[in-house]
Amino acid sequence: MNKTKNVRAEAAKCLVAVLDKGLSLSDVLPKSQANLAPKDAPLLQEICFGVLRYFPKYDSITNLLLSKKLKGKQRIFHHLIIVGLYQIDKMRIPEHAAVAETVQATVVLKAPGLKGLVNACLRNFTRNKEALESKTDNLVTQYSHPSWFIKRIQAAYPDNWTYVLEQNLERSPMWLRVHTNNVSIDTFIEELNKANIAFEQPLTHKTGILLNKPSPVESIPGFEQGWFTVQDGAAQHAALLLEPKDGELILDACAAPGGKTCHVLDLATCDMVAADIDENRLERVSQNLTRLGEDAKIICGDLSDPSVIDETITFDRILLDAPCSATGVIRRHPDIKWLRRNEDIEALAELQKKILDTLWQKLKPGGIMLYATCSVLPEENKRQMAQFLLNTHDAQLVKIDDSETNEAPGWQILPGQLNMDGFYYCRLMKTLS
Repeated sequence: MNKTKNVRAEAAKCLVAVLDKGLSLSDVLPKSQANLAPKDAPLLQEICFGVLRYFPKYDSITNLLLSKKLKGKQRIFHHLIIVGLYQIDKMRIPEHAAVAETVQATVVLKAPGLKGLVNACLRNFTRNKEALESKTDNLVTQYSHPSWFIKRIQAAYPDNWTYVLEQNLERSPMWLRVHTNNVSIDTFIEELNKANIAFEQPLTHKTGILLNKPSPVESIPGFEQGWFTVQDGAAQHAALLLEPKDGELILDACAAPGGKTCHVLDLATCDMVAADIDENRLERVSQNLTRLGEDAKIICGDLSDPSVIDETITFDRILLDAPCSATGVIRRHPDIKWLRRNEDIEALAELQKKILDTLWQKLKPGGIMLYATCSVLPEENKRQMAQFLLNTHDAQLVKIDDSETNEAPGWQILPGQLNMDGFYYCRLMKTLS
């Protein structure tokens, strides 16, 4: 296959799929990258991620630049203009090259008659950038989030709402977790140093490695041998807070892609069950277990349904990484801002409550449940757990931090804190009475 397709054309296709059709960039991007020469794949990713970070600004400017809106089959060229604007505004590509390649994409997209329009819009932007930006300046374009989300963050974090929004526009770091069943931390660090891979160890647990810059996993020593897994620093706290013990029966609920399952197995010799509703994502769990040399029973099903797990089985510990809005990992997945809707939050909170109530029945008296989300919204986190503690007579808060109360339970990590993703944890014990 001759892979010579235009990167800008592929970027416009990706944006149509995400922004107009509601598909996930994680699904769309790899398919588009497969259409390109390998050397062009990172550029496509950079353009797609960048546009989705700053979409409102470039969308508003494009609407000003066009005398008539592009609709139907021509909608892709609206996104193509945005691709050009992002390159000119934010990337180090020479302006003439960014314009020329973006205009050429009209030919690849079988509309050479629009070359003049795309060229005129991009040239207009280069000449009148400041005036266009001033005409489109508002809270949504300034902070690059939908209005409903800004309002929720302002309400939840009145003193530092701008921090949350600004952190969401940063590039995500790359964290590794050393899998100590397969290699010692000292040996792994020695190999990183030999490979001239710069890193830090900012967390109290030494298995968390923060790379100074992201690297392909194949270029990091020991990937195939299962020496490490890619896992954000915030997510690495899950298994540690669960505190698994040898010989216990432990459930990792909503387990895919399996990073936390494998971490639990690295900390304790226990019987592990990994469950998730998504059969395709459970394949990732199997792959991670195999690569790291670990073993767990895998179950596919809707965990709000009590029949998914054998009614005779109860667990010593349950890690519930609940389905959530993923608003804590926007810098890692900028499409979340545009795929999520305001009404989704209440629906997700209701689903979380169902799963919580169902899995609580699967926990042994004296057992521990760790509730986790990668959300920053109280409706899914502190309010969810405060309500659960109020309604559940045999649930007792096990504090992670001394400041916790039954009315304000759990630990909220905001995006960017210690270079971690946004995450929430709350630990509960099922009382014996």
